Amino acid sequence: MIYKITTDTPIQTVKDEMMAHAKEAGFGVLGTYEFQKILQSKGMDLNQEITGYELCSPKAAQDVMNELPEMSVFLPCRISVYEENGKTVLSTVNINDVMPTIDASQDFKEHMNSVYTKFVSIMKSWN
Repeated sequence: MIYKITTDTPIQTVKDEMMAHAKEAGFGVLGTYEFQKILQSKGMDLNQEITGYELCSPKAAQDVMNELPEMSVFLPCRISVYEENGKTVLSTVNINDVMPTIDASQDFKEHMNSVYTKFVSIMKSWN
């Protein structure tokens, strides 16, 4: 259900370059959540830096919501970035695991696979 990769690229570099890498793949960054800071502002402690990014491809979002409005629960697409065992980790929902459970045409599923492949290319762009 979760797709996760690791890279030796420092976390700050990934964070600094996320917008440019997303743009190269046809996505924009709609929002960023620095969970450690957010929780600390609420009096909670998170012992590691985790940043979430909301990414959007307007055409893909339109296609999804026109075909299956219930898929909007997966939008915008998200990538989380954090460190684990000395490596930078990028993770997201594996939409390919979700698609077999969705009642949709094969054409739509193939289209979603194409969009997901582009999304994964963003994550892999630091390897």
